[in-house]
Amino acid sequence: MNAPSERETGVGASVRRKEDYRFLTGSGKYTDDVQIPGQTYAYFLRSPYAHAAIRSINTDAAKSAPGVIAVLTGEDIAADKVGGVPCGWLITDVNGQPMKEPAHPALAQGKVRYVGDQVAIVIASTYLQAKDAAELIEVDYEALPAVADAREALKPGAPVLHDVAPDNKCYTWSLGDKAAVDAAFAGAHHVTRLELTNNRLVPNAMEPRAALAQYSRADDSYTLYVANQNPHVERLLLTAFVLGLPEHKMRVIAPDVGGGFGSKIFLYAEDVVLAWASKKINRPVKWTAERSESFLTDAHGRDHATVAEMAVDQNGQFLAMRVHTVANLGAYLSTFATSVPTILYATLLAGQYKTPQIYAEVDGVFTNTTPVDAYRGAGRPEAAYVVERLVSAVAREMKIDDAELRRRNFITEFPYQTPVALQYDTGDFNACLDGAMDMADVAGFPVRREEARSRGKLRGIGFSTYIEACGLAPSNIAGMLGARAGLYEVGEVRVHPTGSVTVFTGSHSHGQGHETTFAQIVSARLGIPFEQVDIVHGDTGRVPFGMGTYGSRSLAVGGSAIVKALDKIEAKGKQIAAHLLEASASDIEFKDGKFSIAGTDRNVPFAQVALAAYVPHNYPLDKLEPGLNETAFYDPTNFTYPAGAHICEVEVDPETGAVEVVAMTAVDDFGKVINPMIVEGQVHGGLAQGIGQALLENCVYDRESAQLLSGSYMDYAMPRAEDLPSFRVGNRVTPCTHNPLGAKGCGEAGAIGSPPAVINAVIDALSPLGVTHLDMPASPERVWKAIQAAQQPMQAASQPA
Repeated sequence: MNAPSERETGVGASVRRKEDYRFLTGSGKYTDDVQIPGQTYAYFLRSPYAHAAIRSINTDAAKSAPGVIAVLTGEDIAADKVGGVPCGWLITDVNGQPMKEPAHPALAQGKVRYVGDQVAIVIASTYLQAKDAAELIEVDYEALPAVADAREALKPGAPVLHDVAPDNKCYTWSLGDKAAVDAAFAGAHHVTRLELTNNRLVPNAMEPRAALAQYSRADDSYTLYVANQNPHVERLLLTAFVLGLPEHKMRVIAPDVGGGFGSKIFLYAEDVVLAWASKKINRPVKWTAERSESFLTDAHGRDHATVAEMAVDQNGQFLAMRVHTVANLGAYLSTFATSVPTILYATLLAGQYKTPQIYAEVDGVFTNTTPVDAYRGAGRPEAAYVVERLVSAVAREMKIDDAELRRRNFITEFPYQTPVALQYDTGDFNACLDGAMDMADVAGFPVRREEARSRGKLRGIGFSTYIEACGLAPSNIAGMLGARAGLYEVGEVRVHPTGSVTVFTGSHSHGQGHETTFAQIVSARLGIPFEQVDIVHGDTGRVPFGMGTYGSRSLAVGGSAIVKALDKIEAKGKQIAAHLLEASASDIEFKDGKFSIAGTDRNVPFAQVALAAYVPHNYPLDKLEPGLNETAFYDPTNFTYPAGAHICEVEVDPETGAVEVVAMTAVDDFGKVINPMIVEGQVHGGLAQGIGQALLENCVYDRESAQLLSGSYMDYAMPRAEDLPSFRVGNRVTPCTHNPLGAKGCGEAGAIGSPPAVINAVIDALSPLGVTHLDMPASPERVWKAIQAAQQPMQAASQPA
């Protein structure tokens, strides 16, 4: 492939990703590829019970097995005073009290609380030796009653997981003016009420979780290779809150990472145990999860049960919304678990609409299931699902066209202060809806519906107009809301003597294409060839302290930090150029890679300025230090607010209940777009995940035993190419007003807007049969049962008296 020309690599160009060559040729280096002399292999013995007391653990036979180096349990880690796994976000309940925060030991101590809980670690010369030896460990369990459903866990007499939370409730949290909402409902012309379940999901990144820990006696330090989305936060939690180490004594390296979707943001118990064990045996210890372990132990997503109500006037104007959600947190608090169904969820319940009053109440509940935390979108998909399902239900009950009802209630003036804390800076929701309707040919839908009916199929159309909050910030507000870390980002731009550049970013790429997008920004700004820009990330030993990648923050926050560093590079470059050109710095302009005296043709190229900075023979040493290397931290003043309109068309076979997505249209506003091709790929991936949740994916536990029933691909249905149509995507641009790039974020949008659009389409298809509600996933069995249940009353009514 020929290298792209400079014209083809600037901001707004669809540059092919420079990192893809190594991935496609097998040259990537993932955690499991790292080999250290003397390394050992770990296998975790996990609880087969969802809830049980540990009476005793006998490891004698395992310790004597071939190749075994050590067998360690909760007693061992407790004896070394290793702390438990911390939660990174403190929520304050409705009474002003802190949430219940039970201990989360890295290896179970006295009790196991979900299937997959870590009971012991076996370390051996090979992985198979460790796995075989684990079968020799004898654990005497006393099985205890278990509960998997959060609503059941709240009932009197439910099994209690933690002594500090005897009612299994972590918190009850609220947002909004309850009295004002109740008053609006009392005077409403019409009220729509829905009971919704947002189904639990398993992340399923291509690369399972993996970690390799190495301890050095020489300087009492650790190196941890780990598949993680934010290595600095991993290091902070692991050193300061768990191991009690100075941060500089641990280097965390996240090499190439094969996908994350949120599931690799967190500090996991395995990482703690491996780091501790590497010192215990004074040898490197590697662990790579089997796919079955990933199903059991990767933090799950979603799992909300919600009652939502909308009050409207006679014209369909929204008056107030009332929402109560029971959020399943799982057995322990994962790193950001508490923030997802609260700060990241309820604050988005305004959607794109000027609803005057909103009140949300959330119960966070412990159950005997895998911990639940952020998964692509993290609270925003759950909010959009509630809002958009409710809006379409109002439209159906009020007999108002879906698009028309939305237009009547759209926010059209900005900035706009919502009743749930957030202030939207900019947007054009009508433009996105108009674009989506044109692209989807909504006007031609009645003809397509009739044609489908002639084939015995039911065709439906569904709308979703979502908004999300990205680039979580600012840090001081986040701190007030319970965050236990800052939410800024860092960028370091290191210009080399020859004019090439290396950028060190606190953001992390695990598939998003940062090495290309960030290079485009730098290339365009400095006027240097795209190929002369390298991006470094994922290594706390090389990169200044940053916050990693999640919440579609990389470009809006990480990219803005790089731009601020480039501002400093340009400012210093102007002073150097002024000296070289014997002019005033205020007269120097920088454009297309050249520093020029304004109004003249006298100039020096960027590379000459860079060389002068490092070979300062002709240099203003009395004013400037040598070198051209600048670092900047960027802490946003507000969230960014991507938004869009998604329209889905489905066909349902009423004989089998099978649903086919025949068309999916997404028109989004991501602000300024750096690389349209990468953005389109992100949208496609998000749409696939959203359709997967809506129609296929469902993590299921047995109600009595809390055993995971969908623990493999035999039982958990992932979307395949044949399940997806050829997507139609478009974009509209209203630049973000408060970051230098005007960017908003795009990585989660597809997974936010598509689930309600799909389910609204399914219900529209089934509405002639009397079906008015269906929970995700709309599997053939569920759809068929809904059809049968709706037809029975109709058939009974048609019988003669």
